[in-house]
Amino acid sequence: MNQTIVPTTWVVVDDGSSDATPKLLEKAVQNYPFIEVVRREDRGKRSVGPGVIEAFYAGLKTVNLDEFDYVCKLDADLELPERYFERLMEEMESEPWLGTVSGKVFIRDGNGQEFHEIRGDENSVGPCKFYRVQAFRDIGGFERHVGWDGVDGHQCRARGWLARSIMCDELKIIHRRQMGSSDHGIYIGRVRGGLGLWYIGNSLIYVVARSVARLNEKPRIFGSLCTFWGYLHAWFTRHERFGDDAYLRTLNRFERKALLYGKRHAVETFNREILAWRRSTPNNEPTYARRTTAVERP
Repeated sequence: MNQTIVPTTWVVVDDGSSDATPKLLEKAVQNYPFIEVVRREDRGKRSVGPGVIEAFYAGLKTVNLDEFDYVCKLDADLELPERYFERLMEEMESEPWLGTVSGKVFIRDGNGQEFHEIRGDENSVGPCKFYRVQAFRDIGGFERHVGWDGVDGHQCRARGWLARSIMCDELKIIHRRQMGSSDHGIYIGRVRGGLGLWYIGNSLIYVVARSVARLNEKPRIFGSLCTFWGYLHAWFTRHERFGDDAYLRTLNRFERKALLYGKRHAVETFNREILAWRRSTPNNEPTYARRTTAVERP
């Protein structure tokens, strides 16, 4: 534990490990009194997406969130700079309407070179989601479905909270495996990602633009095609989708601005509007999404 600020409570969920993990956790508990371990039975197979969140909630139900300011969903296969959590709390303290924040994720290859796993600035990254407890509660927590780590950022904006990830050395996350590659390989992971885009509520034109923009991301070309196929398959099979009216209006408006002016412009526009609304509107008035879209032009 090399962090400059250590957790008040760190709940480690052993999700049915069959290796030496239980013994390692016993040793960790002896060395670090703030660690608590929750052990779950082996479900017999991986459950990427909902399984991750089920494990998270198995740990969360052992604590009282009223006693904490921040809550973090943290994967076990990460390397973090020593000021990582201190830096995130500095961000939270400097902006009271920042709901969730993270650094950026990098992969290190066999030669020691590091490559950014491209993700937008509009949300915290899935492997390490650091939340203000109030914001986490306002959005209703995490969805137990593939795409949960995209829904939450748009939910933040719909409920009047900022969501972001930050590129800087003090927040550089090293991921020991490529995102989406843990279950049956990277291509199946990309198909699953396409399902997540459908569940989130993304439009066809937005997914096409996203797939084109990521043609250079490894695995090149075929990875984007797999994502697009996952989205189309979910569409053709009429898979369920997430969202109430406020959420969908916020998402659709974000997509339009991103397609017309670029995602960075969309993020900056929403952030300005949310901050202006927060500073001028009592907390008991309607949600940000209802207020802004009520006067929006088609």
